[in-house]
Amino acid sequence: MILVFVYNADSGAINLVRDFWRKMLKPSSYECNLCMQTFGTFGVKRDWKRFINSIKIDTEFLHKDKFEEKYDILDAKFPSAYLNENGKLTLIISSDEMNSAKSLDEMEALVLSKIK
Repeated sequence: MILVFVYNADSGAINLVRDFWRKMLKPSSYECNLCMQTFGTFGVKRDWKRFINSIKIDTEFLHKDKFEEKYDILDAKFPSAYLNENGKLTLIISSDEMNSAKSLDEMEALVLSKIK
């Protein structure tokens, strides 16, 4: 069983730089609440990393372009989270739910509520 988190951002250096500046200069225009809540200025927040290590489920974090390459989900919306059980994906956190989290604590509580 793997918990797959999908960012509402594409991979690659150009996208990383663009997203960094958008997040810094106009956070309200940034389209990935998963990124906003779990990343600080220069990387993953320590509290989020600690939380992910504590949940005792394997995790995978993918940018949306890599998710679309790897999995055949036609109507996927991002950010979101899926449970991968033996290659079968089940949506467990919708983009609406993920976007409703207003803090890291709320994001962690949301994840816990879905995996229990």
